[in-house]
Amino acid sequence: MALQEGYYKICSEKFQKVNPFILHILQKVDEEIKKGLKERITVNIAGNNRLIPVQRVTGEDFCVVAQILKNHPSINGLDVRYNLISDAGARYAAELLQKQLYLIYLNLMFNDIGPEGGELIAKALHENTTLKYLRMTGNKIENKGGMFFAAMLQINSSLEKLDLGDCDLGMQSVIAFATVLTQNRAMKGMNLSRPILYGEQEESTVHIGHMLKENHHLVELHMCKHGIKNYGFQQLCNALYVNSSLRYLDVSCNKITRDGMVYLADVLKTNATLEVIDISFNRIENAGANCLSESLTSHNRSLKALSIVSNSIEGEGLVALAQSMHENPALSHIYIWGNKFDEATCVAYSDLIKKGRLKPENTDVEPCVVDGHVYLAEVSNGLKKHYYWTPTYGDVYGHSTNAGFALVPVGQTL
Repeated sequence: MALQEGYYKICSEKFQKVNPFILHILQKVDEEIKKGLKERITVNIAGNNRLIPVQRVTGEDFCVVAQILKNHPSINGLDVRYNLISDAGARYAAELLQKQLYLIYLNLMFNDIGPEGGELIAKALHENTTLKYLRMTGNKIENKGGMFFAAMLQINSSLEKLDLGDCDLGMQSVIAFATVLTQNRAMKGMNLSRPILYGEQEESTVHIGHMLKENHHLVELHMCKHGIKNYGFQQLCNALYVNSSLRYLDVSCNKITRDGMVYLADVLKTNATLEVIDISFNRIENAGANCLSESLTSHNRSLKALSIVSNSIEGEGLVALAQSMHENPALSHIYIWGNKFDEATCVAYSDLIKKGRLKPENTDVEPCVVDGHVYLAEVSNGLKKHYYWTPTYGDVYGHSTNAGFALVPVGQTL
């Protein structure tokens, strides 16, 4: 039976109003299945679609969607971001995870799911052996829900990527994740961004540092908005002398200054696995940029992408990093917007692009000449531009806008 017919049938049985948005999406999926062009299909019922009229999916709507997708061999992904599923719909998501044997990817970001819904989904994953990628971004599961997910990782050995960014995790749950990840060997990508932490001791960062010394399977780690200061960053850097698996480290939007760059620069002299580092929206200034450029010029040959957006760096530091690109053939992506450009900076990056050393799609600036002077304009490229939203046209998962995920691919989607 076609998905569209199945949807009509279940709605009439339940005396439930048909959601025209779901119907439209299922019609397109049916057409894809008929053509047989793809072996595996992701059903995209994203509530932030701006190209067609959207009636956002509620918990009751999701109950019907879960029923028709149960054991459908052609479908291995479901994206219901930015809807109104809530804790009521989380129960049906949990049932789907227990009964759908083909689902690899599930995106539930920003769906008003709270601690109770988080508990149901986490417990459903105790027995699930197929799901590899789960996005819970923006659902306020809080510390309580976070603890259930941490407990789940002690049992589940198939989940490879878990995104709990903006979920209001507490100190206790972040430390619990650090503890279970010392033993978990399946997890390759983890996002713990923007927890709700109190105190200035940086305990959670210290625990994550200890975890990185023990864990040699984690490839991607996001720790944005953790309040990390230089001491905490030093703990992470100490772990990176020992860690041999981490390739993508995101510590953007923290409180790291130029002193923190001394630790990172020293790590880069010996670490041969880190390929992408995001230190955007910190305050490393010229001194920090100079430290990094010295390591990148003389020692490191493994780093491929560096984002230093909005770091209060002036011409001296930016030019030093541009010069390091001439010496370092491995560094292919650099993002510098939001710093203080002088003419020397504009000329340096313009030369890199003109000479072909820096491809236009691998940076977030574009040179232009006005009245004989070179300036840099912003371009919408970056490591994870489409993390929260998707564009209305063009390639959603394009390399230029999501370079971090393209260089270090953990999973089929962001």
